[in-house]
Amino acid sequence: MQRISLNETLSLSQLAYGMWRLGDDNDTSPAHVQAKIETCLEQGITTIDQADIYGGYMAEEIFGAALKGNDLRAQMEIVTKCDIVAPTGRHASASASAKVKYYDTSRAHITQSVEDSLRLMGIEQIDLLLIHRPDPMIDHHETGMTLDDLVASGKIGHVGVSNFRPWDMELLQSAMKTQICTNQIEISVLANEALTNGDIAYLQRHRIAPMAWSPLAGGALFNGQNDELLSVLSQHGKAWDVDASAVALAWLLAHPAQIIPVLGTNNLDRLKKLSAATNVSLTRQDWFEIYTAALGHEVP
Repeated sequence: MQRISLNETLSLSQLAYGMWRLGDDNDTSPAHVQAKIETCLEQGITTIDQADIYGGYMAEEIFGAALKGNDLRAQMEIVTKCDIVAPTGRHASASASAKVKYYDTSRAHITQSVEDSLRLMGIEQIDLLLIHRPDPMIDHHETGMTLDDLVASGKIGHVGVSNFRPWDMELLQSAMKTQICTNQIEISVLANEALTNGDIAYLQRHRIAPMAWSPLAGGALFNGQNDELLSVLSQHGKAWDVDASAVALAWLLAHPAQIIPVLGTNNLDRLKKLSAATNVSLTRQDWFEIYTAALGHEVP
């Protein structure tokens, strides 16, 4: 599997495995989670995507239990996120008193979240920390200095953001020495607005590879409301002996912005097929055929 370089010292696998549903599995034992990780690694999927809030603040702990007593940690890049505070969650530093869901990009919260993530996953460094959501109350100087200090301390290796618009990135970057190296945003065949609203253009201009959450549109491709698009994807899938989902991912991989889809499934059989998308090569006309079906009309 190809590697995507985010900067001089960090590269991610072309596909990432997202663990937002890890706690939803009937089996969260270390052995079962380890089997998922090994299935990803066998395909060259070395990037694991986490967040403090995933699984009601339990996903990092479940993941950490699977890393104990083996050498899996050395074979992967661990991405995690912080700044969302939810009213429920055993490990949320402020959740016990939270009346509403909110964002916290203060120095105290980010620092504590990083310490909690390191402890729960049983690791010494987070390879890539993302600010999960843009905070309308951000003090960019405080947040930027905090992130720089965490990099200097070695507790995090690199910094990124998630769900940020270009101006949000510009604001935070203006107060940082460390370069923001990715933005994880929603991108899929159906959620394709980032291709034309300036988000992808900004990232391309600054040579920042985006990560894509919900790259299969949360299953909306298969809910019976997008039959024409599904038909087009399936037709291309037959040519490559893959299913429609692999073509939908290949559509993202074909983009020159070097989009990194973040995939989440608890099914081992599906996990074994994640890399099939990397075997699909779409022509420009193929790409626009799929795009046209997704839009429901031809491009202007």
